[in-house]
Amino acid sequence: MATARSGLESEDRPELGGAVAAIGVLGGAFNPPHIGHLVLAQEAASQLGLGTVLFVPAGEAPHKRIEPEPGPEVRLEMARLAAATDPTLDASDVETSREGPSFTVRTLELLSDARPKDELVFVMGADVAAGLEGWRDPERILELARLGIAARPGTVLDEAEAALERLGGQERGEIVRMPEIGVSSTGIRRRVATGRPIRHLVPDAIVDFIHERGLYRA
Repeated sequence: MATARSGLESEDRPELGGAVAAIGVLGGAFNPPHIGHLVLAQEAASQLGLGTVLFVPAGEAPHKRIEPEPGPEVRLEMARLAAATDPTLDASDVETSREGPSFTVRTLELLSDARPKDELVFVMGADVAAGLEGWRDPERILELARLGIAARPGTVLDEAEAALERLGGQERGEIVRMPEIGVSSTGIRRRVATGRPIRHLVPDAIVDFIHERGLYRA
């Protein structure tokens, strides 16, 4: 698995204005989006030469319940508010607009069909990549997209690298070096529930949105 360079040489970087563009795909509940998502998208775009990073809120998570669930449309709206803070970002309803479990392989197939000239880069944490073999059709996932594997300081990448090697996709992964950011959606929901401030942990528009909608209150 390669280490991404912060500055790719011109012959390695996709032509963002030509026939091919590199599009990052960052999935998750986004319940709510926070600065960790924004920094991960920023670092993936910078280190992997991505023209756009799509926030893709899960519709129906296949392996776990989203709790509390404000509604897929609400989480999509928050993802759009977060994406609006950076011209490199966008949000997609590819999962929230369809019924049934949101399997990644189907999401990537739909995005590939919609963007046939673009190269997809699926961005995930190293801990998630280590379990890739347990996903639906992981070999197909590696056909559809390169992987941008986020590694924070102290993260052990051995399990993720071993999983990709067993799948025959060790050349399909690149490491995205991440600063340590101790922020999570769970922690933000807890702060809201206990009346603690969340400004600077999420974009200002999401602070206002959570307050106006009365989300996450005890």
